[in-house]
Amino acid sequence: MKLSVCIDAVFRGTDSAEAMRQTREAGIGAVEFWSWWDKDLDAIRKAKDEHGLEVAAFCTKFVTLLDPEARGDYIRGLKESIEAAGRLGCKRLITQTGADRRGVERAVQTQHMIDGLRECAPLLEASDITLLVEPLNTAVNHPGYFLSSSEETFALLREVGSPNVKALYDIYHQQITEGDLIRRMTANLPLIGHLHAAGHPGRHELHIGEINYPYVFKALREAGYGGYVGLEYFGVGEPAAGLAQAAEFIGERQT
Repeated sequence: MKLSVCIDAVFRGTDSAEAMRQTREAGIGAVEFWSWWDKDLDAIRKAKDEHGLEVAAFCTKFVTLLDPEARGDYIRGLKESIEAAGRLGCKRLITQTGADRRGVERAVQTQHMIDGLRECAPLLEASDITLLVEPLNTAVNHPGYFLSSSEETFALLREVGSPNVKALYDIYHQQITEGDLIRRMTANLPLIGHLHAAGHPGRHELHIGEINYPYVFKALREAGYGGYVGLEYFGVGEPAAGLAQAAEFIGERQT
């Protein structure tokens, strides 16, 4: 497993290049972020090369997957995001589903999402990009969001049937939504393309809260997960201390 730092969260309010410098100084070799269209991609690429970092993931355009009339806009945004990913050598794009369309049956919205993701799959496969579908908790942070359950996410990904469309399993969100973290992750590991982590409650550093991250990471490592764990938390202490603690929890040397 490898750590990635979400600079928009951990270093919120800090210039991207400076956040990347501090990430490398902390001994972590990858960063990620949310939106790309409001950032200086040339500066990010320069910092990436200067500090020997990877860009692990960032978000595609925020267009709903639940309305077929918006699909053209979604695919245009995906194409633009794939181009941006190519500039940064990034192989993973994060997508949200959009808000629940009240008055439209859930099964209908789910099918629209499956159809849309199937339509995106050839673009992703041709560019060797993995699209990460992210369920979010609706109880605390994202009321009204459509997709909160990891089990529902895994089921629809099996329907999509593309190796380039996987889940972003956010441990913080799923602790709130479902719990039973280790069993759910290890039972569906082939469908998970990326992890996010934060302490709960509060969404702070990993050592703050009820989630036993050393135990969770040990189970994932033993199950064969070798991908990224994105640190997406809002720290209460100095960033360097929280990052050092996360590196200790993961139990593997970061490069």
